[in-house]
Amino acid sequence: MEDNQQISHMKQLVDELHRLEAELRLGGGEDKISKQHKQGKLTARERIEKLFDRDTYFQEIGLFVAYDLYEGQAPGAGVITAIGQIAGREAVVVANDATVKAGSWWPETIKKILRAQEIAMRCHVPIIYLVDSAGVNLPYQGGVFPGQYGAARIFFYNSVMRRYLKVPQLAAVMGQCVAGGAYLPALSDLIIMVEGTSFMGLGGPNLVKGATGQKVDSETLGGALMHNQTSGVAHYHVKDDIACIEKLRELVATLPPKASPKNSIEVSLLPKRPETDIYQIMPSDHRLPYDMRMILDCILDDGYLNEFQADYAKEMITGHAKICGISVGIITNQRGLIRGAKGTKFGGIIYSDSADKVAYFIESCNRQGTPLLFIQDVSGFMVGVEAEQSGIIRAGARFVEAMATATVPKLVLTVNHASGAGYYAMAGQGFDPDFIFSWPTGRMGVMEGESAVMALFSAQLEKLKQQGKEPDDELKAAMDSVRADYDHQLDAKFAAARGFVDAVIAPEQTRQCLRLALLTALNNPSAHLGAFVLPTSFS
Repeated sequence: MEDNQQISHMKQLVDELHRLEAELRLGGGEDKISKQHKQGKLTARERIEKLFDRDTYFQEIGLFVAYDLYEGQAPGAGVITAIGQIAGREAVVVANDATVKAGSWWPETIKKILRAQEIAMRCHVPIIYLVDSAGVNLPYQGGVFPGQYGAARIFFYNSVMRRYLKVPQLAAVMGQCVAGGAYLPALSDLIIMVEGTSFMGLGGPNLVKGATGQKVDSETLGGALMHNQTSGVAHYHVKDDIACIEKLRELVATLPPKASPKNSIEVSLLPKRPETDIYQIMPSDHRLPYDMRMILDCILDDGYLNEFQADYAKEMITGHAKICGISVGIITNQRGLIRGAKGTKFGGIIYSDSADKVAYFIESCNRQGTPLLFIQDVSGFMVGVEAEQSGIIRAGARFVEAMATATVPKLVLTVNHASGAGYYAMAGQGFDPDFIFSWPTGRMGVMEGESAVMALFSAQLEKLKQQGKEPDDELKAAMDSVRADYDHQLDAKFAAARGFVDAVIAPEQTRQCLRLALLTALNNPSAHLGAFVLPTSFS
């Protein structure tokens, strides 16, 4: 009966996830999609699907960003960002969705484009821009135009990639490209324009007429032929969207070969158990224990983990494994009550000895050049007299420093709790992991709702208890409100809507998602530390 309840719970979460994904992938809706087709253009999603290699897995990044803002008027923040394979090599794609407010830029659009560029810079993979945007969404220009991480940051990253990192940038203008947005293709290596449907200019015909009094049509001012024949700004012109995609694939295929990864990639083996078994392993109540090793059986090749210090600090599981033939160092939390030489411990909590164990393992993997996968189900660091006397603060600092300064690729998968400082130590977003994914069961926050209730209301409850009284309806309602608010904010979709995770994935997507992320990250055999690391010689 419990298995059925667990399966039903996970299935409900995944079904809800897929329903929301399908809704968001419609962009501005069927009418806007039809309008795009009548203009002789493919939609942004159709362009991406044709650009990536046929029948290969690609992972959208930031699909949920802003879905719960602007009264639902900004699905995907009007831009699609994804990683996948083009002509057999990993690449990042940024595509304006013209079905959403003509592809205009919201504040969250900037966030998504910057995240895509950071992936390209960190992993040293080509980035392709499919431009079809009316520019800044003017009512929200205050969140788009100014600031260190405003739109200018996009052009800064353009410039760093072009001058120092030598990351290939290809731009296809497949619709409007106006005002400051025109610098995005201009700062790319190559520009393709589509005849009859693309326009690129610092100002459109109406702005030119108002500013200079000149009357001019779009094609003469900034069309594909003008920029190829007269201005020389563009490098190729093609007849339609299909030809544009074919040209992009051709250009990617002719790029210099990618660097060979330090890690050998072997033949992929199936996991010991199918990924769908995760549905019956994960408990329906996030507070209940389960065996993390059973989860690993569903993710790792043949379920095999060459476990490091298996009998020491058993609340943390560390070891070497392969995912789709790619070597990784696994760091994860065991759940439940853990009995060992030092007594009974609570799983999901980091103790002094487990922090030391993980720090040593991270440093070992870093020396060997082995990528790290953090599978998060962590409730935090241990507190109390014994914990403080054991030096938990110093041990925790060693853990954090080892993780923060590791230069190998770091991937994160949140499967349940990601709470407090434990979330930070397990490669939380602030420490710039290469990718961070979550299952629908992921819960990210400082603390759980019940803990927050105790933190906020314990004094009142204790006083009532001393008086022999029970909480009245008003106090109960206030506590219920706090619980509900925390549950809402702890939801994986809430985190994804704010860009705290790259994607929420179903359990059965886990291996192919991690495989693509690892292959993408391994394009860069040098340091993975921050958004980008400049070479020592600026040649």
